[in-house]
Amino acid sequence: MSDLRADLEVKLARLQGSLGKLGRVLVAYSGGVDSAYLAWAAHQALEENMLAIIADSPSLARTQLADAVDFAREQAIPLEVIPTGELDRPEYVRNDAQRCFFCKDELFTLMEGLRAARGFDAIAYGVNVDDQDDFRPGQRARSARRGGKGRRRPARAGFPAKQGPPSRRHRPH
Repeated sequence: MSDLRADLEVKLARLQGSLGKLGRVLVAYSGGVDSAYLAWAAHQALEENMLAIIADSPSLARTQLADAVDFAREQAIPLEVIPTGELDRPEYVRNDAQRCFFCKDELFTLMEGLRAARGFDAIAYGVNVDDQDDFRPGQRARSARRGGKGRRRPARAGFPAKQGPPSRRHRPH
């Protein structure tokens, strides 16, 4: 086994172990590499104790939504599509550098309501380690919502963008 493969397996085991400690988990799912891998790993670790949530936003291209739904279906990942209303928020419509904050804040507000109403313990959101120092207002929205009941620090598996996780073209086995 190559060193890279062994390192990735250690990180996957760390991620699945962290997810297993969270209890019942909602996964913020966009269909992108980070969230697709997190949803896949959460499903592997938690089975029926996870639910991926994707926002049906007017700003999300229909082809991207369809691809995300297809991937979840192919991997048998439980998925719910929820409508969001960030276009009703003047801060989002302003379309400035903070728009991602308001888009994610809308998503996490709705997910927090679902978490509480349906008895989930946590919300998981996937990011690459090397993206954390970039200007990412959406990540700040998630951080702003942490701290209360059900808002736990995300699992940290240590995947830098250049190393993994696998993309849609390299689906997990």
